[in-house]
Amino acid sequence: MAGKYVLAIDQSTQGTKAILFDHSGAIFWKSSLPHKQIISQHSWISHNLNEIKNNLTQLFKLALDQVPSSEIEAVALTNQRESAAAWSRKTGEPLCSTIVWQDNRAEQLIKRISYQELLDAVKNKTGLALSAYFTGAKWGWMLLNEPRVIQAQQNNDLCLGTMDAWLVYQLTSGKSFKTEPSNACRTQLMNIHTGQWDHELAEIFGIDLNNLPEIVDSNANFGQTDLFGLADHPIPILSVLGDSQAALFAHQCYQPGDFKVTFGTGSSVMLNIGDKLMDDLNNQLNTSIAWSINGKTSYVIEGNINYAGASITWLKDKLKLIASPEETTELALTADPEDHTILIPAFAGLGTPYWLPEMKAAFVGMTASTGKKELVRATLNSLVYQICDIISEFQKIYPNVKAEIHTDGGMIHNKYLMQYLSNIAQSQVVISDVSELSALGTAMNAQNAITAPISSKTYQPRMTKEQASVFRKEWSTYIEKLS
Repeated sequence: MAGKYVLAIDQSTQGTKAILFDHSGAIFWKSSLPHKQIISQHSWISHNLNEIKNNLTQLFKLALDQVPSSEIEAVALTNQRESAAAWSRKTGEPLCSTIVWQDNRAEQLIKRISYQELLDAVKNKTGLALSAYFTGAKWGWMLLNEPRVIQAQQNNDLCLGTMDAWLVYQLTSGKSFKTEPSNACRTQLMNIHTGQWDHELAEIFGIDLNNLPEIVDSNANFGQTDLFGLADHPIPILSVLGDSQAALFAHQCYQPGDFKVTFGTGSSVMLNIGDKLMDDLNNQLNTSIAWSINGKTSYVIEGNINYAGASITWLKDKLKLIASPEETTELALTADPEDHTILIPAFAGLGTPYWLPEMKAAFVGMTASTGKKELVRATLNSLVYQICDIISEFQKIYPNVKAEIHTDGGMIHNKYLMQYLSNIAQSQVVISDVSELSALGTAMNAQNAITAPISSKTYQPRMTKEQASVFRKEWSTYIEKLS
């Protein structure tokens, strides 16, 4: 190809980014636009698909101000996973707002069908515990509650997709309705053993398989795009990866035992287990697909934390304890070392590996001397404890977990958080040099010529194993008391 750049689109929970990568993996240009977080009185979380598409159009205009379209050799997509979209097959227009991955409005639907035989069957087929977190339940809710979605299904005019499938459909003007395994496996409708949609799973939520996209390889040609009419020639879409898997790819965690922690709105702790599924999928974590490249599938075990960066946003917007996330480092470092306040961040229940959907959030262990600094530190610490509990589950399930923790995402710049993670995990923490790791991962998948920069900064434990155990015991005791 004559082009010099891959245009990576990172459609995330908080906004959409467009990034031009050259073949060295360096960022030539990037820009981003936020979209509104639509939160109802029930704490349901939605996004407006038209707003996201309009933002994407603006970003394409900005990109083409930097380079002519002839120098863009491929488009690569990465996206927030599990979020549910529905649109008209004929017009491509949204039929309702996206139900965002954090949203648990389908919880009552899940409760009604949660008998043990079904729970076991779903876990064994999908690697995922039956949950309102995954996309299938969200679509099931739409098909019961969204009039335009119900009408479109009756008229054979319904497309159901995760955000990657919606992006591909829009970018190709409806010519391509495709997804790939790293996203499809998170819907709870794909059989992880076959890599295809499963009729019995779809029946659970009342979903017609004809309304779902075709599943292809993660490095397939997903179609051609003219960037909403802004490019003077068609550009191939050559990669799609869910954001967490894309970050794993960019970390070059290609070997079994490699794992990483992504710090975003939520957090994904993901372990590569190679090209063979475990015999027993019935565990406290979720088994998913990392990617399928040239017909070869790699698998992962994953634990997901709903509130990571979102907890810091809560401190800022709701409690008004901070004006910006950057303040949390110094506040935590100067908090009273004798204070043992802990935050139980169960704002939407507590997920992996506890599975306590009814638990409520609480600060515990406070005294009269507990103040802003201690509450901020407790919020950061709660994220570390959850990560370490997931790593402990990794070690129970998979015998060859490597000691090194690869990290990425905005929160890696918080020196207190990274050091505390190293302390409590008793492991070396490796910090990514690249802030846009999910975008880099999908760009690397699109073009093998792109190489990843090597991570350099590391943190080593500064706490004894015995001290770390005391802090983890305090955390686990409160979880048991409040569960």
